[in-house]
Amino acid sequence: MQAGRRALVIGGSMSGLLAGLLLRRQGWDVNIYERVEKQLSGRGAGIVAQPELRDTLRSLGLDVRDLGVEVTTRQLLDVSGQRQGLLACPQILTAWERVYRILRDAFPPECYHRGKGLKAFSQTSDTVTAHFADGSTREAELLVGADGLRSTVRQQCLPDLQPFYAGYVAWRALIPEQEIPPEIHRALFGYMTFCLPPGEQLLGYPVAGPENDLRPEHRRYNVVWYRPADEATELQQLLTDESGVTHRVSIPPPLIRPAAIAAMRAAADRLIAPQLRVIVRLMVEPILQPIYDLATPAMAFGRVAILGDAAFVARPHVAAGVSKAADDAVALVQALASADDVTSALKRFEAARLAVGHRIIERARHLGAYLQAAQTAEERARSALHGIPEAVLAETAVLDFLAAV
Repeated sequence: MQAGRRALVIGGSMSGLLAGLLLRRQGWDVNIYERVEKQLSGRGAGIVAQPELRDTLRSLGLDVRDLGVEVTTRQLLDVSGQRQGLLACPQILTAWERVYRILRDAFPPECYHRGKGLKAFSQTSDTVTAHFADGSTREAELLVGADGLRSTVRQQCLPDLQPFYAGYVAWRALIPEQEIPPEIHRALFGYMTFCLPPGEQLLGYPVAGPENDLRPEHRRYNVVWYRPADEATELQQLLTDESGVTHRVSIPPPLIRPAAIAAMRAAADRLIAPQLRVIVRLMVEPILQPIYDLATPAMAFGRVAILGDAAFVARPHVAAGVSKAADDAVALVQALASADDVTSALKRFEAARLAVGHRIIERARHLGAYLQAAQTAEERARSALHGIPEAVLAETAVLDFLAAV
C-alpha cells in the first residue's frame, strides 16, 4: 500500500526522525517539519542506548559500533564517599547529540524543513492537511505527531490532556572530561555512580563528547540530581528569574537565579559524596528540569497518529524515552504494512503500543515516588519497595519489566 503514499511528520527530533526513516524504508514519501529554526540540541542530556534502540538503528542500516561509552558496573556511594554497593550492569551510555546526529545525517536534507511550526491540521476520508504558522499547507495520506511534550498535534486531538508535575526537579549538566581532576576521574568515570541523600537521587556516568567524540579525555560526564520541590512554593521560586518573571514549564539555563544555583551547591556540600561535590562545582551553567509525566488515552485519530513523547512522557528513571520512540515507529510501520488502509492501520498501531506506554509510565512513577515533595499512602508504599538503595541500583534505566507486557 505504500507506493505513492505521502506522510507528514511533525517534529524533527529523534521521534520524528525514527518515524521518517522507517517510513521511507517502506516506500513512503516523507517530509519532516520542525518548528525550531536552528539546529536542535540536547544540551545537558545523556541517554542510555537501550538494546531496543540499537536494534532499530541496525535495521535502518546505521552504524552503532561507536554509539557511546560502554560501562559495565554501577556503584553506590554514601555521603562520606565510601562505596556502599556494586552491581554488574553492562550498558552503552551516550549523549543525545550522538544519536540525533546519526539519525539526522541519514535523513535527506531536502525533506527536512526547519522553522515550520504546525498551527493545526484538518482531514477528510482520503487525506490530511497540515496548516503551518507561516500560512502554508501540505497534504498527505498520513500525519505523524512526533512533536514532544508540548505537542501541537496532541493538543488538537486531546485538548484537555496536560502534563502532570511529578513533585521534583532535576539539576543536570554535561561536564567535559578534561575538567575533572584525575583522582575524581579514577573514582567515577568507569561506572554509573549513584548517591542517595534522603528523598533524593544523584547519578552520573560518562557519555560521548562534543561532535560525538569518544576519545579518552574528549568525552563528557553526565550528572543528574533529582530533588523534591513543592509545586506551589519552591518550584515557582526556581522558575522565577532575576527580573521577577516566572516561567511556566521550564526556565532557560542563563536565566536561573544565581541564588538558586548557590543553594543547590550548598546542599551538595551537606548531602552528597565528596567525589560528586567536585562534579557539582563543575556545573558552570546547570540546567533545571522540572519532572513531568504524561499518558495519552489514545494514539490514533483517523489519519493522524501520535508517538514518542507526544503520546507518553515518562519520568527519566526508566531511561525509555528514545527506545520507546523507536519501538513506536517500528510498530507504526508494521501496522501500515499489514492493513488495507491508513485509518485501520493506525488503530492496529494504537492497540499494539497503548498498553506498553501506560506500563512505562506506571513503572517510572513507581521508581520516582520516593523523590516527590508530597506522597499519597500508595506512593509511600511504592517508595518502601523501589526507593531503597538496592532497588535504585538494580532498577534504574533497566527495561526488563517490559518483558511482562
